[in-house]
Amino acid sequence: MSKVKQSERLAEFKKSVTNRFNVYNSLFLNLPYTDMENVGILVPILLDQCEKGLKQGKDPQEILEAFFTSFAGMPDERARIDFMFRIIQYVERQVVLYDSVEDAAFKKLQEYSESLSIKDYFELVDQSKNWDKIAKKLASFSARIVLTAHPTQFYTPAVLDIISELQRLIHENRIDDIDMTLQQLGLTSLVNSQKPTPLEEAKNIIHILRYTYYDAVGSLFKYVRENIKDANFDNYNIIKLGFWPGGDRDGNPYVTAETTRQVADELRLTLMKCYYNDLKQLRKKLTFKGVQNPLNALNSNLYKAMFQENFVLGYSEIIEKLSDIRDLLVKDYHSLYLNELDDLIDRVHIFKTHFATLDIRQDHRKHKAVVEAILKKEGAIKENLGELKENELVDWLLKKDLRLKPSDYSDDIVKDTIANIRQLKDIQAKNGEEGCNRYIISNSEDIFSVLFVFGLFRWCGWKTNEITFDIVPLFETMKGMDASEAVMQALFDIPEYRSHLVRRNNAHTIMLGFSDGTKDGGYLKANWSILNTKETLSKVCKNNGIKAIFFDGRGGPPARGGGKTHRFYAAQTKDVANHEIQLTIQGQTITSTYGTKEQFMHNAEQLLTAGLSNNLFGKQHVISAAQRKLIEELSELSYEKYEALKQHDKFIPYLEKRSTLKYYTKANIGSRPGKRGNKEKLTLSDLRAISFVGSWSQLKQNVPGYFGLGTAIYTLKKQGRFNEVKKLYKEVPFFRALMHNSMMSLAKTNFDLTSYMADDKEFGDFWNILFDEYKLSKKMLLQVSGHEILMEDEVVSRESVKIREKIVLPLLVIQQNALYHITKNSKFSKLYEKIVTRSLYGNINASRNSA
Repeated sequence: MSKVKQSERLAEFKKSVTNRFNVYNSLFLNLPYTDMENVGILVPILLDQCEKGLKQGKDPQEILEAFFTSFAGMPDERARIDFMFRIIQYVERQVVLYDSVEDAAFKKLQEYSESLSIKDYFELVDQSKNWDKIAKKLASFSARIVLTAHPTQFYTPAVLDIISELQRLIHENRIDDIDMTLQQLGLTSLVNSQKPTPLEEAKNIIHILRYTYYDAVGSLFKYVRENIKDANFDNYNIIKLGFWPGGDRDGNPYVTAETTRQVADELRLTLMKCYYNDLKQLRKKLTFKGVQNPLNALNSNLYKAMFQENFVLGYSEIIEKLSDIRDLLVKDYHSLYLNELDDLIDRVHIFKTHFATLDIRQDHRKHKAVVEAILKKEGAIKENLGELKENELVDWLLKKDLRLKPSDYSDDIVKDTIANIRQLKDIQAKNGEEGCNRYIISNSEDIFSVLFVFGLFRWCGWKTNEITFDIVPLFETMKGMDASEAVMQALFDIPEYRSHLVRRNNAHTIMLGFSDGTKDGGYLKANWSILNTKETLSKVCKNNGIKAIFFDGRGGPPARGGGKTHRFYAAQTKDVANHEIQLTIQGQTITSTYGTKEQFMHNAEQLLTAGLSNNLFGKQHVISAAQRKLIEELSELSYEKYEALKQHDKFIPYLEKRSTLKYYTKANIGSRPGKRGNKEKLTLSDLRAISFVGSWSQLKQNVPGYFGLGTAIYTLKKQGRFNEVKKLYKEVPFFRALMHNSMMSLAKTNFDLTSYMADDKEFGDFWNILFDEYKLSKKMLLQVSGHEILMEDEVVSRESVKIREKIVLPLLVIQQNALYHITKNSKFSKLYEKIVTRSLYGNINASRNSA
């Protein structure tokens, strides 16, 4: 973006966001809390003391002691604790207000953006005479946005409605109503009183589907068709929605077959409510005698379908009724209100009867245990699968016919796996095949990750030639990615599986996990390995006549594959299959990046233009052999540094004793446990990426987002090769995108917060390792980019980060103080633990992509 444009955008940001937030923030003095006026007056003073104190090298205990003594007049420790809880409540609501103000300004700020819209894109196509090429691409291209229930999206529907109302009121500048709504916010709990069930989590996300995405996806489709200037454009899959809550067993071991059934029903019933409401509005306009009967008949069926789980209204039946009404409008009623009717018809074509595709996911190791239990009962083995030769095990999975019943087994995981796979036919019968047709296997490292699932389908009543499911391996560890080429080729060489792929349109979805990849291999190594793996698998699939479709398991922050999503996809090389973009949207990113209709349409549009622009207009990204060698060298150097950190004897103890790690499971954020398995001793492999990355974020150290980069670049600089790295940054969009995202991680880092740990007897040396790498990484990245400050060319994002970090600074100082008192076995340890747990929420929301 040009400096002039950046300056104009920043001026608008200060006018529409910063100034408005400061005005509305003053309304917090009216919040209906006991002593809240006192809190509202003292929070700015506490913020000032935190900023000054941390810069002077004071620890959180000193800062708070001085504040309570000199400004709050609170000598009593218990009274101080109560006051700190009120500050946390106050800051949480400040974050909600800031989010609302920023989201309300989104549309206005986009007027100053230079990002490529669909309309701009088509104008470029017009100029380049590439219409045939783009028309062919658009006919089949799509972006699949898959919503997950990872436990950092925890606002209840009530709070989401308040946020939506605040956005509307702020946009209209209705200050009295804003004041009233803020008072409502003050009296509404922002956190769950108890852990939500998996079904409740799913319903919270379905709430967003109903009230935001239903309208947004329909409008985006209409917008694309109008701009392509083709009235017959019918790629209703151009934006597809996926859904993990209720189907993701690896993400949440509390998900059962019953949960999956309930969520599938909830998705369908909610969609019927959307259709019913649209039809209700149409009925007010289509008051013509000839259309009353078909309208009333459809209305009656939709009413039944949105309340009765066992009343199934099929996609073809809805379309048939609407098409009959359409014919009557054209024939007898001058096509009056035809556009409104066509909008509903389009939405039915888009969402059919499923709304979003419910994915099933489970860990490969769980499937192995299930297959082992089954083959033991069948007498094929005595103890474990190692007793069978590979070809014997393959023969069981592909050729032996079993008839499994859940009641024949005592182990819960075996019973539930069988019950779930058996019921998937019923879910498809009710929601349509697209309602649930993907089974994802975490920790895939060999052919059995896929074949176990294929065999289980056969044994659970699915005929081999009628398995209407894509079986999706998820390669997420370094070992898995290294093995992926051989695994996929071996699968393609199996005749039975090859026949299955023919029935699945000779396409294969392959998932790659950024979160666990980064946790395992470090930031640069993981991202570089994923790109290489994509290129390799694209080639393997193409050589076997298979269309490769990549599904990216991306989180919110750069450390989990997040950051600027459009920039990432626009930087993919020409050797990566580009048939479809698929990615997970996790945590609070669901509401922060795709939370309003305008945000959803803009960010989905950016995904489409990123995917479409690859391989068009001659912008084919190629990384030369020399450049690859250099990235590989940097990758290995950074990995060595990160691996040494992982192997440090204080690595896990530091997270356990000095971070908020164990408090993620105590917070009523999500229903799942914070780690896999039940082992007493915590290991990195069992630690979930959410709590791993989130803990570093709460510490304001963000280690997974940059660690090792500084050492890698500095090593080459010492060798006199710094210009090579600078040239790489300038010439390779993929490398530049990674560096920009890493600079975002660094910009959200504040080691002043934990500087007191430098002298810690147990962890001082470890803390200094982290701090030294942070300083080196920041220095090297600024030199490589030629920037004077982090995020120099993203002025609005930088300003937003600065304001958000400022809002939560008192909360973070309180959190660090509480962690300190817990280590000292304070008589109020239980209350300090509650402070730590409660303080997680505000920081997660303020960061917007912290986990």
